[in-house]
Amino acid sequence: MKYLGIITLLLSLSTFTCAQKPNILWVTIEDTSPHFVGCYGNGNASTPFIDRLAAEGVRFTNAFSTGTVCSPSRSTLITGVRTCESGTGNHRSQYPIPEFIKGFPYYMRQAGYYVSNNNKTDYNIANEKEFVADTWNDRSKNAGWWNRKPGQPFFAVVNFEDSHQSRTMTNPYESYRKEVFDQLPEADRIIENDFEMPPFYRDSPEMRKQFARVYNSIKLTDNKIGQLLDRLTADNLRDSTIIFFFADHGEGIPRGKTNGINLGYRVPFVIWFPPMYKHLSPWGTSVVSDELISFEDLAPTLISLAGGMVPDHMKGRILFGKNRMQPVDKLFLSTDRSDNGIDMARSVTNGRYFYSRNYMPFMPEARYIRYMEIGDIKQIMRKDLAAHKLNPLQESLFKDRPAEYLYDVEKDIWETENLVEDPAMQPLLYEMRNALTKNVLASRDVMFLPEYEIGLVSAGTTAYQFRMDSKKYPLEDIYASAALSGRRGKDVTAEQIDLLRSQDNVVRYWAMVGLRSQSPKDLAPFKKQLIKAMHDSYPPVVITASAICYDIFNDKTAEENLKKYSDDANADLALMAINYLLYVQHPERFIEIIRKVKDKEGLDYKVSAASKDFLGKSGLLPNTFEYR
Repeated sequence: MKYLGIITLLLSLSTFTCAQKPNILWVTIEDTSPHFVGCYGNGNASTPFIDRLAAEGVRFTNAFSTGTVCSPSRSTLITGVRTCESGTGNHRSQYPIPEFIKGFPYYMRQAGYYVSNNNKTDYNIANEKEFVADTWNDRSKNAGWWNRKPGQPFFAVVNFEDSHQSRTMTNPYESYRKEVFDQLPEADRIIENDFEMPPFYRDSPEMRKQFARVYNSIKLTDNKIGQLLDRLTADNLRDSTIIFFFADHGEGIPRGKTNGINLGYRVPFVIWFPPMYKHLSPWGTSVVSDELISFEDLAPTLISLAGGMVPDHMKGRILFGKNRMQPVDKLFLSTDRSDNGIDMARSVTNGRYFYSRNYMPFMPEARYIRYMEIGDIKQIMRKDLAAHKLNPLQESLFKDRPAEYLYDVEKDIWETENLVEDPAMQPLLYEMRNALTKNVLASRDVMFLPEYEIGLVSAGTTAYQFRMDSKKYPLEDIYASAALSGRRGKDVTAEQIDLLRSQDNVVRYWAMVGLRSQSPKDLAPFKKQLIKAMHDSYPPVVITASAICYDIFNDKTAEENLKKYSDDANADLALMAINYLLYVQHPERFIEIIRKVKDKEGLDYKVSAASKDFLGKSGLLPNTFEYR
């Protein structure tokens, strides 16, 4: 009886200890900027359940995804490692990561939590099935706190897809009506004249019809969040559960998602504390905080909250609890390829000002990305462009970008005025520019390798580990070359031509990418060097040089190179070649080869999408709903 009493006491203490650990619910939504949520100041939006959560909790005004498209963003969320370090920045690339990098709920499981995911993964890594099994107790459409052992603390993710880009712009309008509009009570529906249009879109009936989809999709999402919270209350768990609400990245509309500006990164973000745990909030409750929050911070925060040990590879902050870390004054963000749309931008923000560096500015904000091109809204925009119905701001989405953006997003929420040339902004511009450079070098940003090279590296190691070898990856030299890309003029052109003599493949690659942004006038004196570069030993240099020489000099060898690489067995090289063809003059000579590429069996989805974009641009393939 004595031993039985001791065992009973120990069990009761164990149960008491578990009971002291907060339950945690993540309510995640997709493709949504705070610009379209009521509690963030949009009087046209109808989001009462989100708004109430924010009013009673902590609403953050400076929360950011580390990327601008879903799978890279979720890669950082689940691992606590930025994509520029793990090599997972290119959308759905599925490269390996080190075995010691686990999904953070794994550590919560070790601390006694029941962890569930209903239902989104899309983590952008190799061996995702095994990774998911190691991470979650349950990942399914039926997963939730309701499947745990009695009294066991839980971490539950519930993801709502109703605000995803597929609903707001990509799927046919008829699908949107069925999936979103018809699911709303009539009183909840938002019609075409019930909101203000962002100024970078033409305000026309056709565009309003499409843009109403954004408001109705977030309204349906809000209704479902209300139902989820009612279930939590009905299960008598509301008073013991800390609730996080946020979106996976910015709005899934042209110029938002996939673009390295504030609209692509900034997310609505709320933490709600029940009275039992309000002492954990350093901000209080029923408050608004301008503290800078990054997706990199969430994994260490939750592991710490669960009582686990935060692994060394997680560099984010612990946001609250006994191990809270000091706030930061800047965040560093990154975006790379999205589907078939190659790009690379790096950004830094202090909350009010947003600085972005475009390393491939010869591709516009409204670049060809198949998943966007098949949407009615993008087709309307292109038709309006062709008909000269767009104003200069609206036209700018289809033009080359500058090397740098600097926006005051407090005064200019739609990012319409680039302050880079403003004399008063030069000290801040200098500060942001230098801070970004230091961060790229300190983090050893591995995404400055072309994707072709990441593929080669990943055959023998991981990009995360490779980047730490300064001999194999001389980032300082590579970045010195990449940092010139996008800067225009004859002096920069001459520097880039000199860099073509480098012994390093990637240094030469970035020199050539930079030359792609130079004017024909500045390139003309260097025709001999550019022609020679088409015979370089490194395929990314050959492809880029060929794109320049075809576009500027109408060179026959360049044409043959581009045809050959468009049909290359390596999908990364084929994608690079076809992407360049989307922006050259006289693309008609490539129609036959691109048709062949499009019809190949088992073609990589990125290359297939780029091929369809090319043929759609050429007027030979309708932009119908063929690719999802």
